[in-house]
Amino acid sequence: MLNRRHIRVKVMQSIYAMHQNNSDNMDKEEKFLFQSIENIRDLYLIVVSALVELRSVEEDFIEKSQKKHLATAQERNPNKKFINNQILQLLAESNPLSIALAENKIDNWKRNDDYVLILLEAVKSSDLYKEYMKTEKSNYDEDRAFIANLFDEVIAPNEKLYEYLEDYKLTWVDDIPVVNTLISKQLKVLSPEGRDSFSVPRIYKDFEDKDFVRDLFRKTILNDNELAKEFIDKTPNWDSDRIAELDAIILKMAICEFLKFPSIPVKVTINEYLEIAKEYSTPKSSIFINGILDNLVKDYHENNKMVKAGRGLM
Repeated sequence: MLNRRHIRVKVMQSIYAMHQNNSDNMDKEEKFLFQSIENIRDLYLIVVSALVELRSVEEDFIEKSQKKHLATAQERNPNKKFINNQILQLLAESNPLSIALAENKIDNWKRNDDYVLILLEAVKSSDLYKEYMKTEKSNYDEDRAFIANLFDEVIAPNEKLYEYLEDYKLTWVDDIPVVNTLISKQLKVLSPEGRDSFSVPRIYKDFEDKDFVRDLFRKTILNDNELAKEFIDKTPNWDSDRIAELDAIILKMAICEFLKFPSIPVKVTINEYLEIAKEYSTPKSSIFINGILDNLVKDYHENNKMVKAGRGLM
């Protein structure tokens, strides 16, 4: 579920929080870091289950309308194309999803059905929905394309949904785009292979990624002074107090990868942290950071200070 860049972001945010809180309790902060990463699974399940709940609420509405004493002809014979959508049915019947929702005790929409109604209204008022419902029959490919587009254009950008998720857990602010991107990709390639065709992804791609979280966090914290000296000496025209705190953390993390992670290519480290700087720091931070890292790499090469294992890692 998580890629290395987002792992770096989570570590960066945890280190920044430690600085802001003047905390020196590394074990406590590390525990919070891992918990915030594990919570991303809940975010993923909540968003996916919204699709299931949309279908359930609409199905319930249709059934109640049909039973009305003075039901109209349209209410007695409704267009059920939406609730019969094969992707929505597949999600509703998915064993892996049902198990994950139960194990993680995800029942948010049962307790907050007003948000589901808001989402359903947004769905039914969209041009995508109106065009889709012009006919009563469809094939699997049409159903899949509709749900994928509906998620991308109506559900994921919904402001009320975003506000709910943000209020529910503040640490999700930067996780929401990652989760939405993952769900969008899954919907676009979902195959009709039965109740197990939809899988709930693991938080970490492998054990190495989980180790990377711990090692990057610990090595950056424990070597703070050593890492700071590496770039302070390379910025004679800058007082250390003038370097933005987030820029300093990004530099320390990048240098930590240079010197203490022999399997990570130099170019990967530089590119990753420049992108993080562009998104999270000041407009000129990436240029400032790039200049320092480039000079450091040249210096490390000349003095054989940086050892990278394997081909193509320099």
